[in-house]
Amino acid sequence: MPRRHSLSLTPELVALCDRSVTDSGPDPRYVQLTDAEVAAKAAEIDRDAGEQLWLFAYGSLIWKPEFEAVETVRATAHGWHRSFSMELPRWRGSPEQPGQMMVIERGGTCHGVALRMPDKDRQQQLFRMLYREAEYQGDLDNTRWLKVETDRGRLRALAFWAAPTPGFPFLKLPPEETARRIASACGHLGSNAAYLYNTIVKLEEFGIHDRNLWRLQELVAEEIRLLANSTSIPSPND
Repeated sequence: MPRRHSLSLTPELVALCDRSVTDSGPDPRYVQLTDAEVAAKAAEIDRDAGEQLWLFAYGSLIWKPEFEAVETVRATAHGWHRSFSMELPRWRGSPEQPGQMMVIERGGTCHGVALRMPDKDRQQQLFRMLYREAEYQGDLDNTRWLKVETDRGRLRALAFWAAPTPGFPFLKLPPEETARRIASACGHLGSNAAYLYNTIVKLEEFGIHDRNLWRLQELVAEEIRLLANSTSIPSPND
């Protein structure tokens, strides 16, 4: 389905946010996961999944999965909604300018994509996926099996950062403040604005028009223009 509107957040504006940022490294306040802990969780998920393993993608997994999906279908998780409420002092943000990442929280409806993982080497694929999504002890508690509706019927799919547990830097901010953070934040994996842009573009390719994200990208575009005019965004060449 073609996009119904033109994005305010353009590739040119997103490019203004990109800059070289040194990885600040793990947060010393938290205990890092060991390989053994990640491997044990991968084995548990593989065991629970049954014959097929589906993942529910609502954010970056849609446009940057750690595997080549053998099936991809639109999916709807009832009773959940996207929320830009996880603070990012690393990855796509920095301690000086934290960004925001999406999670899914209780209430509402979340339209996303279900991806089926290849059957071969599932535990190893899961190991890589878990390392991408979790770094500290407690992170793995934020995985959850969801029932999602698709054109091929109801599927049981694994979701990351669903109903996040307490103890992590979660923020409930007004959209305008969230937009200011996204427009300013960049980490060693790229800018927060690129994260938002890529997610919206991919959702629209699947015919999913998220009104909240659409409004947010308009606000982020406005913020980037303001920052660029005030020269507050460092040049990509700096």
